[in-house]
Amino acid sequence: MPTPRLQPRALHFGAVLAILLTAAPARAGSPPVSSPPPVVPAAERVRGVCWEGGRPVVAADLAPVTALGAGWISQTPFGWQRAVDEPRIRVNSRSVLGFGPYWGETDTGLAVTARLAHRAGLKVMLKPHVWLHGGRWCGEIRMRDARGWQAWFREYTAFITHYAALAERERMEMLCVGVELKGTASRERDWRAVIAAVRRVYHGRLTYAANWDGEVDSVAFWDALDAIGVQAYYPLSEFPSPAGAELERGWERWREPLEGAARAWGRPVLFTEVGYKSCRSAATRPWEWDPDGPADMGLQERCYEALFRVFWDRPWFAGVCLWKWHPKHDDAGGPADRTFTPQHKPAERVAKMWFSRPMISP
Repeated sequence: MPTPRLQPRALHFGAVLAILLTAAPARAGSPPVSSPPPVVPAAERVRGVCWEGGRPVVAADLAPVTALGAGWISQTPFGWQRAVDEPRIRVNSRSVLGFGPYWGETDTGLAVTARLAHRAGLKVMLKPHVWLHGGRWCGEIRMRDARGWQAWFREYTAFITHYAALAERERMEMLCVGVELKGTASRERDWRAVIAAVRRVYHGRLTYAANWDGEVDSVAFWDALDAIGVQAYYPLSEFPSPAGAELERGWERWREPLEGAARAWGRPVLFTEVGYKSCRSAATRPWEWDPDGPADMGLQERCYEALFRVFWDRPWFAGVCLWKWHPKHDDAGGPADRTFTPQHKPAERVAKMWFSRPMISP
């Protein structure tokens, strides 16, 4: 998810692009020999929203999601880690006397929401996320020595298998085994052990959510998963309010390497998160959480349109989860809102148009 990060926040757009497109892959292992990309049947393409876990919800809260034409929601509970080199991960699965996670992030809230989603005809991806105290990005997690790494992966395995068991009990259709853990991704053997432990507990589809800034290339265990997940906050333009054609050209720069990854690993690409704020910085620094600049509903709308135009009909593309969707739809978004949600904005109409298109398999 978008967070305050030590990523290329201060770099010029061109510098970010040059670094990412020219850097050699940093894999511990190698993908299989390149082959034709996988083909995702249209009926299986993920048309999803990232559901905000907050106060208790009722069945009516899911109705705007189905009206959007979406078929999936993703839910994100959190584990808490004190420091980037501190191996302990605390699982917050319930609230005690009003303290702890929001209801929608507790085991009870996740289960109730999943059941309501299933009754509404929606599928569910569970996407547990490690959160660092002090607002630091989880991609910075790095242990100091081998002993620290052993402890961290032991803690992480306990964390993710807790949620794997919950996903299995509630028949959630997909589980994301990790999110933006870039500093750990090169530890292939450890991650394969994590995935094996998850598969002993959970029998649905698995992915991992790699950050947009080159992590797809540093992950060497895509073959152990069912999809290449990407947190797709790619910069699209250096201009504050680019036209649609400029945004499409911006996406084309990233499409080719993503298709290359799909061919190399024989796995479809799923945008586990993608979204844009409705303000002037939306296309330049989409990974940043805080709105920067005046409201610009048209830019958010054009960013959505460019995304769907470039990717939606690619046979190797598994779909999107749009960041983000607030359960209380009537109170969400609107023309004065500069945050990521498309609710009650022109971008919502764009998403509905593409989600509702007749699905024709490649």
